[in-house]
Amino acid sequence: MSIGRIFDISRRSLATYQRALDVTSHNIANADNTNYSRQIVSFSAEKPNASNGTLLGFGVTMDDVQRAKNNLVENQIRANNTYYSTNDEKSQLLTQIEGLFGEPSDTGVSNLTTSFLNSWQELAVTPNSMSLRYNVIRSANQLSSKIQSISQGLDTLKTDILDETKAKVDLLNTTLTNIQSLNAQIFEQKNLGYTPNDLMDKRDAAINDLSKMANISVSYDASNTANISVGGVFAVDKSNVNTFSMKVIDGEMTLVSGSQELKAQLNGGTLSSMMDVYSNSIPEYQTKLDDYVNALVTSVNNLHTKGSTLDTPPQTGIKFFDDYKSGKLQVNSQIINNPNKIAISADGTSGNGTIAQSIADLSSANILNGTTLSNNYSNMISQLGTETLTAQQNADSGNLILQQLDQQKASYSGVSVDEEMTNVIKFQRSYDASAKLIKVADDMLQTLLNMV
Repeated sequence: MSIGRIFDISRRSLATYQRALDVTSHNIANADNTNYSRQIVSFSAEKPNASNGTLLGFGVTMDDVQRAKNNLVENQIRANNTYYSTNDEKSQLLTQIEGLFGEPSDTGVSNLTTSFLNSWQELAVTPNSMSLRYNVIRSANQLSSKIQSISQGLDTLKTDILDETKAKVDLLNTTLTNIQSLNAQIFEQKNLGYTPNDLMDKRDAAINDLSKMANISVSYDASNTANISVGGVFAVDKSNVNTFSMKVIDGEMTLVSGSQELKAQLNGGTLSSMMDVYSNSIPEYQTKLDDYVNALVTSVNNLHTKGSTLDTPPQTGIKFFDDYKSGKLQVNSQIINNPNKIAISADGTSGNGTIAQSIADLSSANILNGTTLSNNYSNMISQLGTETLTAQQNADSGNLILQQLDQQKASYSGVSVDEEMTNVIKFQRSYDASAKLIKVADDMLQTLLNMV
């Protein structure tokens, strides 16, 4: 082997191990970066050179720097991101609905309805008692205030969800634009012969964020461009990016894309849950509450109009409730101003409380969906509680799976400082050995020169 070859091999080796140390240093610097994938240096022998009929090695070279990635785990993380986010968001929103109803409590609709019907029971015993008549009006107003509070709360929640959803869609569009930019940069770097590991890490993190917002489909082409669709609608590639917007059509929130307004079929992610609660859950529970109140209003009014007031002469045909509309239950203003207008006498005499007793008996009457008001309301609250609990349990389950997958990812792609320090020592010693080889070659050259 010529002295020049020794110098050349040593030079290549120094450069190679210097680059290897650079990669290892980069790994150590990103040890706490959860979105970073450990980079692995691969070495190979340089192409040998024929000399005097013998193939002689030409040292070492760095083939590539690859990311430590497990695509199966990554795909599972994205799928479970969507599953967890779907249930976690739904659980939070349903919990807010539960809070509006506030059951069970002394100030809940169930207890206030019971108090309202019980006030009629008391009035039936002493029909001419002014304090008991005022008690009926007071309990009716308390029930009315609670019902209105729930309805207004549901309306406010819908408004808040709509505003938050629009903000989420803006974030979705920003994320898609970011992915398109990264796709373009990765494509450019690939064409220049580089391996843009850090850019691909950033793109993976952006795709993971996207998977939390909506159900997505991701595929990669030959140039390693991520082609993504959201809810079955094209979203982004290396050259194009779609823009989404949220619209309310016939009371239902819909995610549409671009000027063509293609509807995305969302079935997962935070956006999906927000749309579902806005379009389905809130209207469903508002309707159930409306049915409950309407059944009470109709039943009370039907009986009350048959009774006679304490007026002289007694009046009949008076409704106890004026109206129930848009979540507002209104007691007849005549009755509020004059409790004598409460009509509970069945025969027109002032001491008769038959109608009051009939109204009180509504507590045990099957007047809504073949069951009592109490049972019907309890079924609604139980349904709400079950849906909330199911969503929370699914979220907890999804979170546990995500933690396990993150641990698998960390064990494969994460940086082990101990392992990297071992590599530092190994590469440093190889670098030192290469430097010493140059010193040896230099000494050999000096010996030859001194012989001349």
